[in-house]
Amino acid sequence: MDGPARTPRLGLVLGGGAPNLPLMAGALLALHEAGAKFEMISTTGAGMLVGLLYAAPKDRTPEEALRSTRDLGVHDLIYGAFPVNYKVFHKFGPMAEMWTRMTLPWLAKLPRSSDFERLVSDWASLVAATLSPWDITGTGTGLCQPPPWIEDAVDFGKLREFPGLFRMTAWSIDDEEEHTFTKHEITAEHFKAALAMPFIYAPYSVNGKTYLEGSAFDTLEFAPGELIDIIDDHVDTLIFFDVLGHRNLVRAPKNLYDAWVLSIINPLVRLAELNLKVFEYERREKGLKVEVLGMPFADHISDERWPYVLDWSHSNMSELFDNGYAAARAFLQENGARLGLKVPEPV
Repeated sequence: MDGPARTPRLGLVLGGGAPNLPLMAGALLALHEAGAKFEMISTTGAGMLVGLLYAAPKDRTPEEALRSTRDLGVHDLIYGAFPVNYKVFHKFGPMAEMWTRMTLPWLAKLPRSSDFERLVSDWASLVAATLSPWDITGTGTGLCQPPPWIEDAVDFGKLREFPGLFRMTAWSIDDEEEHTFTKHEITAEHFKAALAMPFIYAPYSVNGKTYLEGSAFDTLEFAPGELIDIIDDHVDTLIFFDVLGHRNLVRAPKNLYDAWVLSIINPLVRLAELNLKVFEYERREKGLKVEVLGMPFADHISDERWPYVLDWSHSNMSELFDNGYAAARAFLQENGARLGLKVPEPV
C-alpha cells in the first residue's frame, strides 16, 4: 500500500533584470504566502537582491522587504522631468562615497507612507544626489559607486541561517569563468562584486580576484555542470523567474537615455533565451527528472505596458509588483496543489 505523497522539494532560480525586479518580488511574496519553502535559491543580477530580501532582510520581515522594492522607484512627478534613478545609482568616487554615507541615513528616516511624503522624500534624495561631488574622469571604468544601500537592506549574518542552499553568481575576470558564492561566504562585498555591470559599475575585487555581474554572462544562472548536479541532488521541481527573456522588451527607444538602456537590455534578451535552451539541452543529456516551471510574467503585462516596464518610476515599479503577484497567483492555481502549496481563490 502506497504511503502519503511526498511534498516536492522546490528550487528557485532568480534571474537578472533591473528595474523590473519588482516582478520577481511580487511573485516571490505570493509563493511565500502560499507556504513555499525552497531547498535551493540560485540568483544572479537583480535576482540577487530579491533573493537576499527574502532570505535575510535586515530589521524587517520578508514580506515587508519584498514589498519595499516598489519604493526603489522615483516619484512620477520627478521621474517625468528627470528619468534617472538617482536613489539606486549613486555618483562614483571617494568624495561621493563619503557624501553618500553621510546623507543616506538621514534620507532613510524620511516617511513614505503617502504620495505627498514619497514626493518630499524623493525630492530630498534628488537634492542630495545633485549636491554630491562626482570624481568621474576619463580614466574611470564605471559611472556609479558600488551599491551603498545594500548593508542597510540585508543582514548577511542572517543569510547563513537560511535553511536551504543560497547561491550568487559573478563572472571572474581572472579565472575567465563563472564563480558562485554560497551563503556561508556571502557579504556585502560579494554582492557588490556580483553586481558590477560593465560601464555602470566598475569591476570589483574580493579576496584578490576581480569580478563582473554574473547576469551579463548568464542571465538565468542556469549554468551547466555544477548547478545541474546540485539540482539533481536537492530539488524535484525548479521554479524560475525570467524577466529578461521576453521579445516584448525589444523595441524602438523613446529617447536617447532609453536608447542607452536598450543597448544593455536587447542583447540580454537573446542571451536569456539561449541560457534556457542550453539548460534544457543539459537536462535532457543528463536525464534529469526535475520538473522545470517558469513564472508566467508575460501573461500579466498588457501590450500597452511593455514600452514602460524598464522605467524606474514609482507607478511602474508598483504595477510590476502587482503584475508579479498576479502571475504567481495564476501559477499557484495551476500548480499549487501538486506542489503542496496553498491554492489562492480565483480573483
